[in-house]
Amino acid sequence: MNPAHLDTLLAILDEGSFEGAAFALGISPSAVSQRMKALEHAAGRVLIRRATPPEPTEAGEVIAQMARKMGLLRTEVDAQLSGRMGALPLAVSVNADSLSLWFPQVLSSVASWPNATLHVRVEDETHSKHLLSRGDVMGAVTTEARPVAGCEVRELGVMRYVSVANPRLLDRFSRDGEVDWEAMPVLRFGPRDRLQDLDLERRIGYVPPRRNVSEIPSVDAFLEATRLGLGWSLLPEAQAQPLLARGELVLLDAAQIEVALYWQCWRLESSTLHRLSRAVQEAASVLPPIR
Repeated sequence: MNPAHLDTLLAILDEGSFEGAAFALGISPSAVSQRMKALEHAAGRVLIRRATPPEPTEAGEVIAQMARKMGLLRTEVDAQLSGRMGALPLAVSVNADSLSLWFPQVLSSVASWPNATLHVRVEDETHSKHLLSRGDVMGAVTTEARPVAGCEVRELGVMRYVSVANPRLLDRFSRDGEVDWEAMPVLRFGPRDRLQDLDLERRIGYVPPRRNVSEIPSVDAFLEATRLGLGWSLLPEAQAQPLLARGELVLLDAAQIEVALYWQCWRLESSTLHRLSRAVQEAASVLPPIR
């Protein structure tokens, strides 16, 4: 398959449109369409669903993953032959809490590599399996211990979460010393964030159907919304401790939720990918081990 056509497929998926791909590649939208038609003709099947944004078909996911692997290896070969390292696009998926608390050490490591570029997608750790299988990312911090096809898995550690709330919010939604879980408003990071649901199922056996849920898709804003009393939440223990110490938050109970994290990446003979995996494991060494 023509490498230029493969690059065009990836540009469409990454930019979210044929027009965006044209701008990124420095060609016309009609040229993007022509390249895609040629690639689909070579593959013998449709690779992109012409939707908004464009979505890869099952065959398109396979081709996209192959294209990213080829692109990484091609860049490494060019570097070895010419002694010059081109841009190395490292696409990874990381959950927001990890990105805030321990993943910055990975950013520091990659910053010291010649011409490496890091494309970080902030996704719930339960969704990253889908991104790996589609070929959107070459590595992901995930809760999935079973390897995605074509990937290898390494243990990272556990993130410990505690249930907390503003003291005034707890007073408003407590009766005779018992928390009114059905009535107390709750926070979540986004529609895929099920931590609070899992915690409620553990506590009362079900998720109340008509509760007040606020979505705050920012780590800093989520912490602030919890502190101000917009709702109760599950926070990483390390993040909650300073606010608990100052009395700005209180524990709803002493129980902790432990979320086991794994690093999944493509099974590929790539020195850059191996280096990235080492950097992720070193950064995650601050986490308690998986039991």
